[in-house]
Amino acid sequence: MTIGVLVADDQEMVRAGFRMILSSEPDFEVVGEAKDGREAVTAAKRDRPDVVLMDIRMPVMDGLAATREIARIDGPAVVILTTFDDDEYLYEALAAGASGFLLKDAPAEELVRAVRVVASGEALLAPAVTRRVIDKVGERAASSTDVTAVGRLSDREREVLRLMADGLSNAEIAQALIVGEATVKTHVARILQKLPARDRVQAVITAFRSGLAYESR
Repeated sequence: MTIGVLVADDQEMVRAGFRMILSSEPDFEVVGEAKDGREAVTAAKRDRPDVVLMDIRMPVMDGLAATREIARIDGPAVVILTTFDDDEYLYEALAAGASGFLLKDAPAEELVRAVRVVASGEALLAPAVTRRVIDKVGERAASSTDVTAVGRLSDREREVLRLMADGLSNAEIAQALIVGEATVKTHVARILQKLPARDRVQAVITAFRSGLAYESR
């Protein structure tokens, strides 16, 4: 299957660079470009991409507002294009519905992997930039809503969610718990449904805000 990608960035050279990298992959198609957040929202509705690569700092409408709009229409997965000096925006982007982050100077293979990961319904939890976001989340006060949501989980689901908060993939969780990967996928699906959470990133945010991520194993 072909993965449709929309590239949203106010710098034409950046968009051209991403288009060149993505177009070299046989299973990718760049279905559109946008130079600001408003164009990104319009293109997401019109072109129905699977993934949007979204810059944060853009004119007219910034990437955070555009991500909120796309999440509101149950649109495609959004990967925020960021630099380390955008740290203050990262938590807001996650809360807005982003499925992960990608550094603008990341290697081409990391860009390709990021698109494939979010297109498959998972989220980017491994990159160092996401670790920094999660650390910031941990500094925030616990939410009673998140505590209540986590309380709906079974003991095994809580254990799986703690491992997700540690950044483990399904395969790594399966190895840690000595179960099959299909079993882990079932647990993850139930966790997302019970919280409820849009994706793994949102579930991990809940784990940190509720305090579950800090509980002793």
